[in-house]
Amino acid sequence: MILIFCFNFTPPKQKKKLLEELGENKLPYLTPSDADFHQLWKTKYSKLSFRKSDTVPEELHQMVQESFLTLREHNCFFQDLVRIKGKDFLTPVSRILIGDPGCTYKYLNTRLFTVPWPTEGYDIKYCSPQIHDACKALMRLNDYLHIEAVKALQGQNLFETKEIKDTTVIDREQSFSTSHTERGSISKDQSSVCVAEDDRSLKNRTSYNLTLLNYMDPLQMLYLKQEPYFGMGNMAVSWHHDENLVERSTVAVYSYSCEDSSIQESNEQELKGRDPAVWHVGLKVAWDIETPGLAVPLHQGDIYLMLDDLNMTHQHCVLAGLSPRFSSTHRVADSSRGTLEYILGRCELALQNLQTDSDSRALSLKSLEAAVVKQVEEIHNEVEFEWLRQFWFQGKRYLKYTDWWLKPMAKLEECWRKLEIMTSLVLSEVRKEQQIEEQRNETISCFLLLLKERQKLRKEWTAR
Repeated sequence: MILIFCFNFTPPKQKKKLLEELGENKLPYLTPSDADFHQLWKTKYSKLSFRKSDTVPEELHQMVQESFLTLREHNCFFQDLVRIKGKDFLTPVSRILIGDPGCTYKYLNTRLFTVPWPTEGYDIKYCSPQIHDACKALMRLNDYLHIEAVKALQGQNLFETKEIKDTTVIDREQSFSTSHTERGSISKDQSSVCVAEDDRSLKNRTSYNLTLLNYMDPLQMLYLKQEPYFGMGNMAVSWHHDENLVERSTVAVYSYSCEDSSIQESNEQELKGRDPAVWHVGLKVAWDIETPGLAVPLHQGDIYLMLDDLNMTHQHCVLAGLSPRFSSTHRVADSSRGTLEYILGRCELALQNLQTDSDSRALSLKSLEAAVVKQVEEIHNEVEFEWLRQFWFQGKRYLKYTDWWLKPMAKLEECWRKLEIMTSLVLSEVRKEQQIEEQRNETISCFLLLLKERQKLRKEWTAR
């Protein structure tokens, strides 16, 4: 059975504890109509940077918004089937991943594969010129957001440095009774902030390699979960930290709600809390029931940036309005284990243990050492369950855009077939009695563990 569910990514124990402490009460949260809104933003949410739509070039707005509509017209948005605690759920939001060729992004046990944007040096054939233009527009947006993110981080660093200098001056004018230990700890904390970031660090944390596009029409949803802590109303996406990103990297979001003249915004002065007709991004300090939350309205073409470690220290959610909405969420995905280059390299490493007899062309293994067998079988499982099954499980959705992934997947399938042969060769060799018993037992032990895991995962995937 597949359920459609608006996910809450707060770990169950922490969530239960928070709700027990709250009881029937709700935590306070602020919107721009509240007097203390900007002060709270400055003190508790200073690493959220916002750009109103009128600060963004009109030409870019037009290109990006046309690309959203083009992708929707070509039925390029899909609900993802994700797995939580052994159960499958369809996401309420429909998505498409666009980015660097060969990149993937994994969340909630589902790996998405990029529709590659036009990249120099790659032969990418799109199914239509319109999809090519849409991907190109989103690449332009990606370049723009990279520049904006660098400027925002530089501004944040200057602001923090100035605050530290101002605090230091005040401290010097105050009592000199502070102990040497206390002064030492302050100096240590300040030194980590005052060191100017080099250009390489800024680039690494803002060089977006993909964007996850989201689309949802709230009026077409049978059910949307209510925000549980603050009473903020309907949620499109529940409280969460974004997963699998480079540490302290900035997340940049371009928001486009298809605001209809028939959907009128409420008078914010007459409302308690946020306007339910308008989309908002909600923020809260993670595991904190003292600090009020923040609900920031999102209009056509607004941009927000989650700078530095905000994604780790805070959680965010998306609060639904009444109109359909697109968003383009640009990320520096952790590519250490999620690129085509990575997995092909792993295959190459595993296949080094396979050799072919020059005369008979018979295949055999170079080594039966437990460590080598274990490494090969781990790679075998990774190729099958993290790549091949993930790709084909999502059906032919990627053929709607481009056939770019077909050749790499065929190459991975060829590697997988050779890995299957290597598994058979291990089984054949360990049955022979010529091996030293201790070495043989060690090889069998680690080999069987990985075979059992493979069998278990195959049953799970077959059931899905």
